[in-house]
Amino acid sequence: MTAGRTGSAAWPSPAVRVAHRFAPPLRATLRLARRQGGSLAGLLARRWHRSLQLRVIGTTLVVSMVVVAVLGIFLVQQIAGGLYNNARKAALVQTSDGLTFAQSDPEVQSPKGSRPTALIQLVTALQSGSGLGNIYDVVVLQRGSGLAGVTGNETLAPSIPRSLQEAITDEQIAGKPITLYTSPTSLVSTTGKPLGPALAVGVPISRVVQLYYLFPLSQQVQSLRLVQNTLIIAGIGLVLLLAVIVSLVTRWVVVPIRQGAKAASRVSAGNLDERMEARGTDDLAALANSFNEMAGSLQDKLRELEELSSVQRQFVSDVSHELRTPLTTIRIAADVLFGARDALEPAAKRSAELLQSQIDRFEALLADLLEISRHDANVATLDAESADVCDLVLRAAADAEQLAAQKGTRIEFRLPPEQCIAEVDRRRVERVLRNLLDNAVEHGEGRDVVVTVAADRYAVAVAVRDHGVGLGPGEHQFVFDRFWRADPARARTTGGTGLGLAIALEDTRLHSGWLQAWGERGRGSVFRLTLPRTVGRPFAGSPLPLCPDEAEVPAPGVVVGVDAVTYSADGGGPGGIDQGSSSA
Repeated sequence: MTAGRTGSAAWPSPAVRVAHRFAPPLRATLRLARRQGGSLAGLLARRWHRSLQLRVIGTTLVVSMVVVAVLGIFLVQQIAGGLYNNARKAALVQTSDGLTFAQSDPEVQSPKGSRPTALIQLVTALQSGSGLGNIYDVVVLQRGSGLAGVTGNETLAPSIPRSLQEAITDEQIAGKPITLYTSPTSLVSTTGKPLGPALAVGVPISRVVQLYYLFPLSQQVQSLRLVQNTLIIAGIGLVLLLAVIVSLVTRWVVVPIRQGAKAASRVSAGNLDERMEARGTDDLAALANSFNEMAGSLQDKLRELEELSSVQRQFVSDVSHELRTPLTTIRIAADVLFGARDALEPAAKRSAELLQSQIDRFEALLADLLEISRHDANVATLDAESADVCDLVLRAAADAEQLAAQKGTRIEFRLPPEQCIAEVDRRRVERVLRNLLDNAVEHGEGRDVVVTVAADRYAVAVAVRDHGVGLGPGEHQFVFDRFWRADPARARTTGGTGLGLAIALEDTRLHSGWLQAWGERGRGSVFRLTLPRTVGRPFAGSPLPLCPDEAEVPAPGVVVGVDAVTYSADGGGPGGIDQGSSSA
């Protein structure tokens, strides 16, 4: 048998147990409320920034509310001041009449003090002028007598401000000319219960007697409250009316603008038959007519450009096909001359060799022109099948070995240990990789070229890194243009056609992939090919970084993820920006 634990530390108090029991749900509720409040605030902020009508109505409401509030406060203060001044003037007139009546009574003016009977008669006579509505109350005080010297409604004696009594007493002691004194006060009973605001008017009658009038301001307060309520109701109605008017006005303007924005969006999406509805002859109708004229003119121009582009594509295709026949004849004659070049004189031998190399380049140019014309005509097809991208890289590198040997360049491979299987068109991907490797060797200045392959769940990437001349600022935007060269004065060792990277970009787009470039003067360049593992399946990032990190070079078989924000050369990726990379 074991003894149980005792003491306050063994069992928490009920309050502590309840707090521990309900603390987690309370914290979860608070977190949920905070998230919902944040999401609601974000929704309102986005709605505020997107809606012109909401901003105009909201701004009008706030400004009108401020104006109505300021105007209402000013009017209330002016009306309250006017009511108080009128009540004060009437009180002074009434008190002056009472003072004249009191001074006409010699018993009240006795310097030794008035008899209580005379004061009672005075108060009764003055109070009788108040009427049935009890417009005012009359109280007579004898200096130095305390409550025993109060004549009239004794319950209202505490309502007379002490400052007013002191001012009248000082006048009696100094023997100054008679002056009427006023002071705002609040009617209170002997128990201290408030009875409402009032105006107190006092005046000395003699050396010891003081006359006080208490004028309740209940009617003025009721009038002021009526004015306040009227102003509040009228202000709210005015603000709502302004909101409705502004809503209607902005709707007349915003709705056509929204329709114009939607129409412009449809036109930009390719629907050139979209038109705005023009009503009336106002400015908005003129805007709609101008938009329709612009859309019609744009449609005509695009149709002309499409026809011209079609003619140009057809011309290139026809010329390419027509040149094959004479080129075949020239090829046969050149082969005969090239085969017998050893029997020719040195100058003729050199001419035969130049003719052979230029015919090879001419054939490659014709093949590239035919290929680019297929892409322009949207007739290029994708023959996709599952393949190991590492094998395609090695096969493409085998074709570039001869040029690498001539340039003294070593191609280094950094391949993952596992296979990188993806659905690709073998012929097109090999052509892309072959172009990237040839360019890297051509512009690598004899330094090593590094080829890195990596993959994740959604994409496969190949990065070709050279350490040659690199690219100048902004040149990565033009490197995939047709016939563009970073240095026009630089001689071509490989005799390229100037269409290799342009065709590579089109082949990459056919795979729904990205082909991007990075480069800096003196640091070389990087060309990164990113393809989806499944054709047409979207992916968010590339398994390889585009910008190289010189401080940390990945080891063979290892890919280091690097967050980078770089512009895609083909505008691919979310918003044309590669938002980063993930590790294989």
